[in-house]
Amino acid sequence: MSVWKQILYNLPEVAPPTQRRLGFKEKLKWTSIILVLFFVLGLVPLFGLGLNALQRFELLSIILGASFGSIISLGIGPIVTASIILQLLNGSGILSFDLKTHDGKRTFQGFQKLLSIFFVLFEGSIYVFMGGLSPDQTLLGTSTYFQLQLLLVLQLFLGGILILLMDEVISKWGFGSGISLFIVAGVAQSIMIRAISPLSEGDAYVGAIPTTIHAIFNQNPVGALISASGVIFTVLIFIIAVYAQSMKVEIPLSFGRIRGQGIRWPLSFVYTSNIPVILVSALIANLQLWGSLLQGWAAKTGSSVLIKLSELLGTFSAQGTPTGGLISWLSPVKLVESTITQGFFDGFLRLLPQTIVYLVVLILGCVVFSYFWVQTSGMDAKSQAQNIMNSGLQMPGFRRDPRVLERLLEKKIQPLTIMGAIVVGGLAGLADISGSLTNGTGLLLSVMIVYRLYEDIAKQHMMDMNPMMRKFMGGK
Repeated sequence: MSVWKQILYNLPEVAPPTQRRLGFKEKLKWTSIILVLFFVLGLVPLFGLGLNALQRFELLSIILGASFGSIISLGIGPIVTASIILQLLNGSGILSFDLKTHDGKRTFQGFQKLLSIFFVLFEGSIYVFMGGLSPDQTLLGTSTYFQLQLLLVLQLFLGGILILLMDEVISKWGFGSGISLFIVAGVAQSIMIRAISPLSEGDAYVGAIPTTIHAIFNQNPVGALISASGVIFTVLIFIIAVYAQSMKVEIPLSFGRIRGQGIRWPLSFVYTSNIPVILVSALIANLQLWGSLLQGWAAKTGSSVLIKLSELLGTFSAQGTPTGGLISWLSPVKLVESTITQGFFDGFLRLLPQTIVYLVVLILGCVVFSYFWVQTSGMDAKSQAQNIMNSGLQMPGFRRDPRVLERLLEKKIQPLTIMGAIVVGGLAGLADISGSLTNGTGLLLSVMIVYRLYEDIAKQHMMDMNPMMRKFMGGK
């Protein structure tokens, strides 16, 4: 065995279960433990942290399942980055892994884990040394500024490794994956706080429902309408997303060697799921992050070149709101709230151009990334035709030829790729401009993740769960 494979095969890992199949209660136990641990770690602050310039990037924190300023400030970012890069390299043929063999799968997983560890260290260093998470100036008497920066990086590295291992626990002992669980946990927490929290900020409640009730009793119809619209649009987008996720195009197939027997091969309407909107939103969020860091760096150095570049990319107010540059056109505006408070001309028409640009960029970005993802991740018509042929299936009425099946699948997959991306991008944009209780991308992610998780649990554990839980899941 080569030294390279020895490193990949001996990375720290969570031991898999010894039994062949885990029961529903066992998976529920480990999923609950990791979920509680995730929330606890999100409350553990970084020791020696002073300025937290990342806390205003709520969109990025939701997508990354992170809590900026805590020990898990990196969230799932390193894992997702490593996974996307490795899958694209493997799909494009730059790196080749034989995923049909045990050795190939083990090498792929080891390489992905090693790449994730690298990105944990890399992203932690970027966050600290670019000024996103700065040391507390009052501690300079005991340590140098560089030593305090290294201390922050070390804590971020520790938190990133914990997230990596927790994701592995969920993958082997729980439901779904840790990445999905952490995203849903962050979105659910955000929605619950913004919907029902009775706490107040000044004269206003945090929760939309208490705010609506308070506004009605105080005869404030505008305030009641603004807070109620957020709840209404959240529920509406949730229902539409569930309906879109449940839509499928079924292709009739038959077994080549067994006459009269066949199945239906389902192709989801949202063919690439939430991958396109994740990539587009992550790109926009990273542009905002880099713009903010660049603005702070330019102000610190006083360089005219950096100042000009910062103004071109985007400038921010003290509250983190984009005020100019490219980023201001790529950021959502609260169109519904502005229309209610300022009227049609001063609210709606004034913000309409920026809203249209944001929606067009989001939808076109989803289409481009969706098409690119299909071509590089093995979801294209050629790969699907090969999978069908390897399963011993064929299209009834046609000869057993992968080229024929590929042409027939192309007529289904290409429209689904484009239409699904348009729907996902449009729903995410609608949630953003309507002032829903959480970010549109996060809301769609949580809906699709929970729906897939529901399907998997219902398929695998319907018979071994509690009768009341089985009835709740739609069983008998």
